[in-house]
Amino acid sequence: MKREALGMIETYGLAAMIAAADGAAKTADVQIYTYEKADAGIMTVYIAGDVAAVSEAVEAGASIARSMGKLLHRSVIPGPAADVLPLIKPRQQSAAGQAKKPRRSTAGRSLLSRKE
Repeated sequence: MKREALGMIETYGLAAMIAAADGAAKTADVQIYTYEKADAGIMTVYIAGDVAAVSEAVEAGASIARSMGKLLHRSVIPGPAADVLPLIKPRQQSAAGQAKKPRRSTAGRSLLSRKE
């Protein structure tokens, strides 16, 4: 991931983290890189992009979490060291998520609709 800044919004609870990430993504041209859950409901969303966009996005997302009473911390690291980024692993779609897509048989029928 070659980006110029890394932003973090830490919230208490999943709903606040999702709302903060949504607000951040809608505010500036940034990438929601990943999220992680710590202990006791503490959630962190990681945002990447250029410094100005990440700063604006983090402020917007933090403001939303603050209005919900769930903001714990926010931070922007301009030009994070190369050793920092490997600590944050992006989320990948699970195999279970991919298996939920209906598959087609050669006859064009959904495998999920066939009776066995």
